[in-house]
Amino acid sequence: MSKHFEDARYYLGRATEHAKAGIKEELEPLQERVSKLVGDEPEEGPEPSRLDKLQADLKDLEERAEGEAREAVASARERVDAYRSRNDDQPIE
Repeated sequence: MSKHFEDARYYLGRATEHAKAGIKEELEPLQERVSKLVGDEPEEGPEPSRLDKLQADLKDLEERAEGEAREAVASARERVDAYRSRNDDQPIE
């Protein structure tokens, strides 16, 4: 007898989930129309916290520093190559 109740509870839960999804799907267009008529716009997410802002700023700084470091390394390589090409013409004593 217990197995029958377990099965019934399982299928009742599934039926509830399907009913909830169906109702939500049916009411979405109505909710959108009402929101347009009333002028409500969907809520945006919460504003980022101070910690989130600081982390984003640090990430930007890190990316900028990486870019500047790459540029500095490329410039140094160019100068070394130019120096070597000028001095390759002279014999070694």
